[in-house]
Amino acid sequence: MARPDVKAIAELLKPITWFPPMWAFGCGVIASGIPLKAHATLIVVGVLVAGPLVCATSQAVNDWFDREVDAINEPDRPIPSGRMPGRWGLGVAVVWTLLSLLVATALGRWGFAAAFTGLILAWAYSAPPARLKRNGWWGNAACAVCYEGLAWATGGAVMAGVSRPGLRSLSLAALFSASAHGIMTLNDFKSIEGDQRTGIGSLPVRLGVDNAARMACLIMALPQVVVIMLLIDWHKPLYAISIAGLLFLQILLMDRFLESPRERAVWYSGFGVPLFVAGMMISAFALRFSTGA
Repeated sequence: MARPDVKAIAELLKPITWFPPMWAFGCGVIASGIPLKAHATLIVVGVLVAGPLVCATSQAVNDWFDREVDAINEPDRPIPSGRMPGRWGLGVAVVWTLLSLLVATALGRWGFAAAFTGLILAWAYSAPPARLKRNGWWGNAACAVCYEGLAWATGGAVMAGVSRPGLRSLSLAALFSASAHGIMTLNDFKSIEGDQRTGIGSLPVRLGVDNAARMACLIMALPQVVVIMLLIDWHKPLYAISIAGLLFLQILLMDRFLESPRERAVWYSGFGVPLFVAGMMISAFALRFSTGA
């Protein structure tokens, strides 16, 4: 039986997608307020679990169960192009799942639980019978929780040891997860035709391009407003002002994005999303230099 080359496996695991959960994990670490040096090894392991393992697993699972959709939208992907022959794609997904669980055992009870939950959602997002991605609301929610909330919570859990992360940290993780739901919608504009033909009810398919774009912007912005309000309530006005400035810039970019959503979704991802993730880290540092994180 033919075997894929290393390049095809690497492309299947999509390293470019690993950054968001690794960044969110780092935010959870920073927000904990706990000194980093004593936990250096666990932090490195946690970053590996968040990105090259759990996130990579989700990409492999998605590519396997999306191979018919990708044959329409992205025929050059490893599986539809034939560079990942037979059932190798599924095999990589299973092996990476088991490897993720094995390495996650080093993260303690809460860290392992977060990684395990992320893997469950990764499979539920793509694989039948759940296949959450058939509904853009549920599918994007699962992705947003995996990419942001669970990764943030895992970072906090690794630092907290046997305790759970602080309530304030978990609140920010939940809010940035909610915002990330809108970011996930941006990725759906490039695959409308294939989604329509294969029964994937992404938000652009369900709501139409313009309505989906407006909804994505609203979902991205409103939780950040709540973050700003919380930081003010927590007596962190300078951090709140910083995030408000970043949100203002995002809104300016959103206005341009809304003029032509299909053509500018990738453009907004390149310029607007970095402002969002910068706000995540600013809020994490706000907690680091406060009590009750």
